[in-house]
Amino acid sequence: MNAPFFGWFQIIRLGLIQACLGAVVVVTTSTLNRIMVVELALPALLPGFLVAWHYAVQMVRPRMGFGADKGQRSTPWMMGGMVVLGVGGVMAAWATVWMATEPVYGALLAVLSFSLIGLGVSACGTSLLALMAKRVPDERRAPAATAVWLMMIVGFAVTAGVVGKLIDPYSPEVLLQVSAGLSVFTSLITALCLWGLEKNVEPQAVSGLSEANERLQKQDFKAAFKEVWADPAARTFTVFVFMSMLAYSAQDLILEPFAGAVHGFTPGQTTQLSGWHHMGVLVGMLSVAGAGSRWVAGRLGSVQAWMVGGCLFSALATVGLVSSALSAEWPLKANVVFLGVANGAFSIAAIATMMRLAGQGADGSGRGREGTRMGLWGAAQAAAFGLGGLLGTAASDLAHALLGEQRTAYAAVFGLQGLMFAVSAAVALRLRQGPAAQRTLLRFDGPVMLKGGSSS
Repeated sequence: MNAPFFGWFQIIRLGLIQACLGAVVVVTTSTLNRIMVVELALPALLPGFLVAWHYAVQMVRPRMGFGADKGQRSTPWMMGGMVVLGVGGVMAAWATVWMATEPVYGALLAVLSFSLIGLGVSACGTSLLALMAKRVPDERRAPAATAVWLMMIVGFAVTAGVVGKLIDPYSPEVLLQVSAGLSVFTSLITALCLWGLEKNVEPQAVSGLSEANERLQKQDFKAAFKEVWADPAARTFTVFVFMSMLAYSAQDLILEPFAGAVHGFTPGQTTQLSGWHHMGVLVGMLSVAGAGSRWVAGRLGSVQAWMVGGCLFSALATVGLVSSALSAEWPLKANVVFLGVANGAFSIAAIATMMRLAGQGADGSGRGREGTRMGLWGAAQAAAFGLGGLLGTAASDLAHALLGEQRTAYAAVFGLQGLMFAVSAAVALRLRQGPAAQRTLLRFDGPVMLKGGSSS
């Protein structure tokens, strides 16, 4: 028998867990970053390295997902991951305070702390997505992905605001107290959200037939990973995730400097520009969710069409940024909003596609390896985000050195970013035309499959 599908109550509980995860991460990657650079006058390279390191640690995501597959329950991995994340967050705050008197020892402790943060995010985040892939029905995947990610963004915003008020004026003692309180609070919320979430699932029922379940249990991680990697759709989607997220993250560290250097925006205006981009992302996410509702009934196209279209329009928007680099008359704000809408649309469509593909194999029988597949794609995303900021700023510096003039240099960087989005669209289109996608093409109007498919 198959596990029962989740309703909106269970999906909102998963969203709360994602919000808790984001709450701890935002303090370690933004608040501690500022304290290291401003209050402690440490090189900005240090927090930059720590953030990159926590992404590098997330290369263990496939192994974490395999562990959840093996145990056939995601709850222990999500709860354990949140606890490890919370411990890492408190240790990171302690390391930051220690840096004031012992910079070397504090930095070493920070490396260990960010290692725990990466491990916690990997265990909790991968298992959460794998559980969604198993238990969220087809017609709810795009709206569910939007809801969960919006709750994570709300977790970012609320935590940043509350923590900012609590630690002002700054003191090491207050920082430690707030960090410890946040970790305890998020762990308790996660425990409450997980209580009874998988109670209706018998372990032997998750993977279907006992013979298939026995084979999965006997596999080690290496064999399971090879099986997943042997699926052409899984490999193609891995390339898509890496390329699209690399292009997406590359703009983060160069958009505001570009607006200031080329268009003369003040620091406040560049911050507002980023806000307009995030607003556009929100509109794009909600558009995909709306297109996924049962009232629209598939008239706005498939998830894959939104994924391909979102990448193409992202490429078009970056071409607009090239024009804005060459012409001061170009409407930069409108261009940035358009870029955000396209980014939000393709990212949510990609998450919905990820949930669909997680339960498929080369022969359409990939049940039982959802965690391993989600881990593979999560690792690709982490690698892209870790490299994106570095490559974006490095490409900008290189273009300035070679071309000498700011407008031309930024135009070249945005052109490269547009090319990456275009390649991502081509890869997504190839995925759409693959045999697995042809068998089980997900439509927005519900669990309606093409001939030979299944609605499970």
